Amino acid sequence: MTTEIYRDAWGIPHLRADGVLALARAQGRVTARDRAWQLEVERHRAQGTTAAFLGPEAVAWDVFARRLRLADTARRCAAHLEETDPESAAWVRAYVEGVNEGLAEVADGVAPAGAPEFARVGLAPGRWEPWTPYAIWLSAHIPFAGFPSKIWRDRLRRHLGPEAVALFATDGPGTAGSNGWLLTGDRTVTGRPLLAGDPHRFIEDPGVYQQIRLACEEFDVVGLAVPGVPGIAHFGHAGAVAWSITHAMADSQDLYRERLRRTGAGVEALGPDGLWHRAALHTETVEVAGEEPVRVEIIETGRGPVVAGGPEGLDDGTPLALSLRYAARVTADLGFSALLPLLRSRTVADVDRAADRWAEPVNVLQAADTDGGTLHRVAGRVPLRPASHGTGVVDAWEDGHAWEGWHATPRAAVPGRGAAVMANERGLAAPLGVEFAPRHRADRIAELLAGKEKWAVADMPAIHMDTHLASAAALLEQIEGIRAPLGPEAAALRERLLGWDRRMDADSGDAAAYAALRTRVVRALAAQPAFAELARPTAHSEVLLPWLALLPRVGFALENMLRAKDLYGIDRETVVREALEETAARPVAAWGDTHRLAPWRALPDPAPDEPGLSGDHDCVLCTSAVPGVTDLAARAPAARFVWDLARREDSRWIVPFGACGVPGSPHHRDQLPLWLAGDLAPVVTDWDQLTKETDV
Repeated sequence: MTTEIYRDAWGIPHLRADGVLALARAQGRVTARDRAWQLEVERHRAQGTTAAFLGPEAVAWDVFARRLRLADTARRCAAHLEETDPESAAWVRAYVEGVNEGLAEVADGVAPAGAPEFARVGLAPGRWEPWTPYAIWLSAHIPFAGFPSKIWRDRLRRHLGPEAVALFATDGPGTAGSNGWLLTGDRTVTGRPLLAGDPHRFIEDPGVYQQIRLACEEFDVVGLAVPGVPGIAHFGHAGAVAWSITHAMADSQDLYRERLRRTGAGVEALGPDGLWHRAALHTETVEVAGEEPVRVEIIETGRGPVVAGGPEGLDDGTPLALSLRYAARVTADLGFSALLPLLRSRTVADVDRAADRWAEPVNVLQAADTDGGTLHRVAGRVPLRPASHGTGVVDAWEDGHAWEGWHATPRAAVPGRGAAVMANERGLAAPLGVEFAPRHRADRIAELLAGKEKWAVADMPAIHMDTHLASAAALLEQIEGIRAPLGPEAAALRERLLGWDRRMDADSGDAAAYAALRTRVVRALAAQPAFAELARPTAHSEVLLPWLALLPRVGFALENMLRAKDLYGIDRETVVREALEETAARPVAAWGDTHRLAPWRALPDPAPDEPGLSGDHDCVLCTSAVPGVTDLAARAPAARFVWDLARREDSRWIVPFGACGVPGSPHHRDQLPLWLAGDLAPVVTDWDQLTKETDV
């Protein structure tokens, strides 16, 4: 059998080949044909070379990627896989060969869709190296462990004391999350398990997940792939078994405060043995379109790459140098040896064994099979070290900060007649992290599931799209407790909000009024003198600012701040009362007027305004505004799915835009109306219902 490419009505590729290598090659080729611009942007991001065609705005990321040693770490991981798992390494190389074939077709103008963005910036598709998929994976996921939050916690402890760490300990704008739930066969109309969920990521156009089917003699899997990486790592259905993940919120990276000095031979770092040790040192050049190149000094100590500051400190003269220790840099292993075994899985036991090979990022994994087997566990590597590493930056020159092996990954039994929920809360992964999402999403999903005994695939969108905002209670309690007299408009608004159903629906004026009030409260709290030092600009890279800026931190910690016994002497009643008066004086229309989708695109797009959205950060429908900063939602469900273990063909899925990344393609944005409405597209598994595109 030759390698065959089929498409369904949504343009989703279904690939069939004789063996795993031919299939990987086909996956790479079809991904390049559908998403050439996206793949090349991601390759350049991983290499730190985007400023050469995107201009000065991309310099900060390129410098950051170089200092992190992303490309060099990817090369190490590729070499390690070649030594330890030659079959998986060959499989990744086959994918790269396919990508290069597809990019060549785009460059030659023979690919059906093309990629007009290349002409806009004067760029030609480049050539992928065998290590490029590793670099793309690393680039996409290295912020997931939240190491910049340790800089923030360090500032909190310095300016407000150690108790402030818990006050601000919640997920925020720099994190990624997901919802996921598993129903045992006793809770479904078919008697077989259901898996459902939605990953919450920064929304990009093209999307961060690619719907695809991969079939050969060994397996036949549908799922959501990461463009640029072979296989189906996160969300897949292999017929007899299905799996899904959420971000575990684990703390798997460490930041070290370094003492560096220059010598005639280079740079030295003070070690925990009291001796100065030579650091690796070299200089790289970041090319910048339209401007002079930027020279970057790359330093790596015995702990890891220096990602902030240097021997002379930060750019503002602050004496600081921070090095980052992350698992892939230490072990040269990203967990790619798990990907093929995952595709070959037939039971939850197979998925479990594959997950034992997982490395980064650390995830909570759920799986179910047609025999009724279920799995709920953490997968990935979290180092064993002192607890102090989790709450801030530690001193590299002090003893006792070494990594001493890896945590055992927690697991839990799925109730025999019940459901398992995962939503980034402090649950199964609690021993492995510091900051977790509030329990609101997890509790709401569990509440909804408890309201019905038997569930079907068609019932799942009601959970996906639930807009109840439990976290609103803290601010509503504050306005209910206002004792001072209110003006008539403010008094009327208070009564409206106290009677509000707490649903963040796009057409809701009450939701809009609540959000406007929240914004004013957040800004007023952030302006309090107690937080003045935290509000000062930082000289850290702008890449780190989402984690270090005060306003979004207050926005996401608002519930904690309003319910704390004391908040540094701040008169919260006055803050809330004044904000209520101001909000009442400036009526707003509907939540969806300001809460609109804000996808990231590498190039500005003159397309019309994106649609208004229902939901909010703590809703099950997690379309994240940044309270106090913007109502726009840059983060939202990057896909939704329901995996049916009774009949795979009854499964459903959707992505925010479409299967093709080329503007103007009929499948570029054809799924958006369904995504907005909460509808799901069918997973087509009958080859006779597909359209054959070509033989490769």
